[in-house]
Amino acid sequence: MSQRLLFICDPLSGFTIYKDTTYAMMVEAQAQGDKVFIATADKLSAKTTSAQSSLGVFADQVQIQEAGVQPWWKVVESGWKDVQDFDVILMRKDPPFDQEYFVATQLLDIASRLGVRVVNAPNALRDHGEKMAALEFPEFTPPTLVSSDLVSLKAFAHEHQKIVIKPLDAMGGTGIFVLTSDDPNLPSALEVLTDSGRRAIVAQRHLPAIVDGDKRIIVINGQPVDVALARIPQPGQSRGNLAAGGKGVVVPLSQRDREIATTVGQRLLPRGLFLLGLDVIGDSLTEINVTSPTGFQEIKAQSGIDVAALFINALRQTS
Repeated sequence: MSQRLLFICDPLSGFTIYKDTTYAMMVEAQAQGDKVFIATADKLSAKTTSAQSSLGVFADQVQIQEAGVQPWWKVVESGWKDVQDFDVILMRKDPPFDQEYFVATQLLDIASRLGVRVVNAPNALRDHGEKMAALEFPEFTPPTLVSSDLVSLKAFAHEHQKIVIKPLDAMGGTGIFVLTSDDPNLPSALEVLTDSGRRAIVAQRHLPAIVDGDKRIIVINGQPVDVALARIPQPGQSRGNLAAGGKGVVVPLSQRDREIATTVGQRLLPRGLFLLGLDVIGDSLTEINVTSPTGFQEIKAQSGIDVAALFINALRQTS
């Protein structure tokens, strides 16, 4: 049975389609006969009357064009829709998790209350910060500190000798520093990232296994895909993120990878987190990505596993 899918996403003109996961989802949904609609978060509008609340969206129905045709999408129709016209709303706006994103999740709460399925659930997006959600699973994580206190952060660095620090609201490796306790840049880096102690950041013990890659494990409906995408840093670099120049290599899941992914997936699925992107370095879970997990196309290109098809099929089977 075909479905009407609304993707809340960034403007299509900014997509890099050879690697974009949201694009792969759209292509697969269309191939399975679903109707694809898109809107940016600012196109959501809520209103109330004396009797009820409603949520509308100015959305475009789009047709994905054949490979090589530009632009790669064609607008079939545009107009205001009640969110109840859709079977599933897919929240695929990229971070940062800023005020606009926060308000969008609040608006999508209304859709959920009206009985529309939202993936991932908006309340779960708010409750599971991507850099902090892993703290729920201390049995899998490296020593981690989330704080804005400069004294505590410096003490953490001296305790663990070599640490990674990163902002809470960025993506793609932005703002990540690898520092030793005796690095003369440590105080300055901490001051810059914390805005002189006014903003909390994440500090983690450095994991030497990063040389073998930061593994992205996709979890769909509580179950991991059978392979991971290891993002391997360039020589002399510390970040494996593909956006920061890392090389993506598909690797089989280890027993530890599967244990982490299954445990996390099964615990978070009842909260409405249907799609996860776990980041694992060596045997340690470092992040749980919930906003717009990526890696579908890279995995398919190297392994033949069609993650977009697995995702759309799982959506249909659980509707």
